[in-house]
Amino acid sequence: MSAPTPPRLRFAPSPTGYLHVGGARTALFNWLWARKTGGTFLLRTEDTDKARSTDESTAAIFRGLEWLGLDWDEDVVYQGANVARHKADAERLVENGSAYLDFTTVVELERLRADADARKEPFRFDRRLARWTPDEIAQKLAAGEPYTIRFRVPDGTTAWDDIVHGRISFDNKEIEDFIVLRSDGTPIYNLAVVSDDIAMRITIVMRGDDHISNTPKQILLYQALGAPLPQFAHVPMIHGTDGKKLSKRRDAAAVGDWEYKGILPTAMANFLALLGWSPGGDLEVMMPEEMLAHFSLERLHRKAAIFDTQKLEWMNGQHLSRRPLEEVLPRVTDALIRHEVATAERLAADPAWTAHLVDQLRVRARTIEEVVTQARPYLLDEIEYDDAAVAKALLKDRAASADILHATREALVNAPAWTAEALEPALRTLAESRGLTAGKIFTPLRVAVTGLAVSPGIFDVLTLIGRERSLERLARTLDMLATTT
Repeated sequence: MSAPTPPRLRFAPSPTGYLHVGGARTALFNWLWARKTGGTFLLRTEDTDKARSTDESTAAIFRGLEWLGLDWDEDVVYQGANVARHKADAERLVENGSAYLDFTTVVELERLRADADARKEPFRFDRRLARWTPDEIAQKLAAGEPYTIRFRVPDGTTAWDDIVHGRISFDNKEIEDFIVLRSDGTPIYNLAVVSDDIAMRITIVMRGDDHISNTPKQILLYQALGAPLPQFAHVPMIHGTDGKKLSKRRDAAAVGDWEYKGILPTAMANFLALLGWSPGGDLEVMMPEEMLAHFSLERLHRKAAIFDTQKLEWMNGQHLSRRPLEEVLPRVTDALIRHEVATAERLAADPAWTAHLVDQLRVRARTIEEVVTQARPYLLDEIEYDDAAVAKALLKDRAASADILHATREALVNAPAWTAEALEPALRTLAESRGLTAGKIFTPLRVAVTGLAVSPGIFDVLTLIGRERSLERLARTLDMLATTT
């Protein structure tokens, strides 16, 4: 028995805006299955809407896919370049009797719709309106009258076995004869999609389940064009935590928004994969190779998925701490420079120090933006103190805090070296001599030198900030305690 032919899948966005997280998730599923099976993943831009399609949107979509690590095979297909083929396929449908020319004017269609509205009935095109003799058609063509091409929907039902939803069936009488070619010679969406998918030899069409209503029309077109049907897989829509479809106005629905907010691409891919698919068991955090190993079409979900921002940020924190440092480091340094926390020259002056700083901070952050915030005390001379941290660690008992910080500063000044190995015994000895837990020394010290309540281990903090800067901040904090009322 011969081995099955590897599948050919595609992602076909319209370049009329940003790469939506829903589209990115669909692209990811197609990419995963193509890579899992040794198949082919293709990219097609559906740019026939020339008024809304832009080069900027196309570039943004490409960049978003590349950021997620979704590489495609073969050259990008631009739908707008295939209009001649689309028109030829529409004319072939007329030739084989599957479609017909419709000379009904726009004015007449508007009148018919108004009449239907007045009767409170849905408007459906009646093909008897377009019943002309061959001579009448020839005369209209000779006169240059505009026409559309409409598909002649046959009697019966149209059904398919959806990979996600199982058997789906439509009664053809619920589908009106639909236009496949406009009067200006450009194709309607359903014809262009089918014509391109046939030409690209697509064997699995995996897309959002909002396309289910288009599928019976497309199946009829495949059959009328004498082409084999692909398999269809309609994956669930993505909703916000309010249960509504994601909106750019309410939600950060663009992939680029999350990149800017400090989400790692592997975390975003991991999160998107779980919006409509499950690997089984309790497994959630997955690196790309793990997603690839576990992905299957059988475990795609039918129910709508929920885009939970908190879950995404939690997952990103897991990836921040687990991904190789050399992968995380350039993303963090780019953010530090962008937010003017450090210059490229400052970070490059001591690359080992920079790498150690990022390695220490990333395990306590959920996003790269949080790493940037935590890095400020180590890179800037002037720092901002968190009011809540100061109130809890220093101002609750100013006299006691001042006493502890004064003793702490003396212990640090007298330490034999500014290393973790020398500073730790000096501070622990101080705590023991005063009958205090180490935390009673470390907590006010942490707030005094970083302005934050959370940081890496205090000895890493001191060595990263340095002797001069640490002692200066302690002195400044003592002055603040002395003057605060």
